[in-house]
Amino acid sequence: MTEHFRTVVTQVSKEALELVEGGILILFADGAPPELAEVSVLHRVKTKPTAGAPAVGAELKIGGISTKVTAVGEFAWQKIDDMGHVVINFDGAAAAPRQGEISVAPVDLTALAAVLQPGIEISLQS
Repeated sequence: MTEHFRTVVTQVSKEALELVEGGILILFADGAPPELAEVSVLHRVKTKPTAGAPAVGAELKIGGISTKVTAVGEFAWQKIDDMGHVVINFDGAAAAPRQGEISVAPVDLTALAAVLQPGIEISLQS
């Protein structure tokens, strides 16, 4: 099994939780500018991203919630590596809505919002 990325949540804003309830999770590394931090789940990287992006079917785990990657935008993995930033869409799309985003299979968004708290780990593995 390959661990492509692992991080720990450090801060969750009210606006970020509202976006999660709408099916969008925005991750940004600690130190993000305030205007981005207010809509993001801030995190601290524990395992740097692998050289190559995870393939469709890789498992995304957020605390006890698990889902599968359905699409990876062309620049998404580079953005995670460069600045710890990515938008994850819980839409199950076969193509990412934008080149810097990742799509995953839908999950219970209320449960997802409930587990998103400081200290929770987020990982991608295949």
